Amino acid sequence: MWKVVILSVIQSSLLAGGQVFLKFALQKMLPFGWTRVFWGSLLLNWQFACSGLFFGASSVLWMYIIKNYPLSVAYPMISLSYVFGLLAALLFFHESVSVTKWVGVGLIILGCCIIAK
Repeated sequence: MWKVVILSVIQSSLLAGGQVFLKFALQKMLPFGWTRVFWGSLLLNWQFACSGLFFGASSVLWMYIIKNYPLSVAYPMISLSYVFGLLAALLFFHESVSVTKWVGVGLIILGCCIIAK
């Protein structure tokens, strides 16, 4: 069952990576509007394209995971994306992370290990 953990770590990393690229893209985008300029800037934004690639790869891997492992084991592993999201917030966006959040991340990791056993 530990193989599902490894696959879930990869899948969650891809999902969090997609979120990071999306946040970078949104920071550079023009204010939302139904104009050609807005949609052109969106489609030419390489961070937005990367977010789509990461989300797509994450989805394909997720399809493999839920096809080959019990949903009761696979679905809770998605919570690992919170772990990677918190690390991304700290590393890329220099957000402050409270002790309570670190405790929560530790509980998520512990819970995933228990489910995998």
